[in-house]
Amino acid sequence: MNDELIVRVAARGDGVTASGRHVAGGAPGDTITPGGSIVPGPHHATPPCPHFGACGGCTLQHLDDTALADFVRERVTAPLIAKGIAIGEVRPVHLSPPRSRRRASLRYTRVKSALTLGFAGQGSHDLVNIRTCEIVTPRLFDVMMAVRGLIAKWPKSKLSGQVELAEIDQGVAVLITGIEPNSVAEHEMLSAFSEAHQLARLAIDQGYGPETQYEPVPVTVSFGDVAVRFPHASFLQATVDGEAALAAAAREALTGCRMVADLFAGLGSFAFHLSEPGRKVYAAEAARDPVLALTQAANARQLPVFAEHRDLFRNPLQSDMLSRFDGLVLDPPRAGAEAQVAAIAASGLKRLCYVSCNPATFARDARMLCDAGFELKTLWPVGQFRWSTHVELASLFVRP
Repeated sequence: MNDELIVRVAARGDGVTASGRHVAGGAPGDTITPGGSIVPGPHHATPPCPHFGACGGCTLQHLDDTALADFVRERVTAPLIAKGIAIGEVRPVHLSPPRSRRRASLRYTRVKSALTLGFAGQGSHDLVNIRTCEIVTPRLFDVMMAVRGLIAKWPKSKLSGQVELAEIDQGVAVLITGIEPNSVAEHEMLSAFSEAHQLARLAIDQGYGPETQYEPVPVTVSFGDVAVRFPHASFLQATVDGEAALAAAAREALTGCRMVADLFAGLGSFAFHLSEPGRKVYAAEAARDPVLALTQAANARQLPVFAEHRDLFRNPLQSDMLSRFDGLVLDPPRAGAEAQVAAIAASGLKRLCYVSCNPATFARDARMLCDAGFELKTLWPVGQFRWSTHVELASLFVRP
């Protein structure tokens, strides 16, 4: 057996040789010896995190930025090519920098003094006890470590639960499950902790939904210059710069459109970025709290953004309503938007910006659009989940 060269990275992060051999930890340009050892090539980077290899949060820290961008581009384009879809233009890949992730979801367990707080390990459900992190913002990491101290001191020796963190306008919002404050002293402990670490909000979920324990001022998240009330555990794009890259793509894609729709709108991350003089924006979202927050923010600024509480999986916009818009942005969850895309295909809509976090369901829906006469003009690959196999994209479909 001769040495083999790693030529690409597979969807789950393994290096792949020309013969199809998969090698964990291989980067393009690495050489694999007959004994299976990796001889690093020009694109093999030294992982910056001591948890790399154990923690499942990052799988691609052994790639340099060139190889990482190539991986993101191939993850986005390969499913489209497999379905025979012609791509007009692929823009340069946007990679979010290290320590830019503004939200994180962790688990924890504590038995007596033994506390583990972190992410699941690679290929397992076991927790990796995180002591450093190269992906979250410095402020988020500081709060993460502070929460570790809070759980370690909580007056109950056996605990398990989750911690949700999000960096917003006023600081960090924290949501914890698995602890139950039952006394005045325990509530005071939570308030003192929140004040000491200048939290934007602290909420506890004891199984009946989040209950706010501390929120000195109403918390918001801003899209452009529009501040929107931030309901508990609401969706945010992973990084501020990743959101900006996707929003810029949407603005470019819908240039000149005066009546636009934002479907699966969430809190309005696209609707408010698209709002401009002379343009009306319709926004549809299935979750009630984000719709109320979006509506309140639009009304406060007297913006022509009109929100509807609507489940687009069960009740997609139909072709007659879709035909009233001259541009649309579609940002569904990982399942894609098969029913909504079918209605778009049957409508008179001419211009669509499809934003996706799942290249496979995007390619499925893109095939349906192309079969209905749309052309995929532009593709913007975005790697805001740095060092992860999770990628995102924005796209422009135009129908003559």
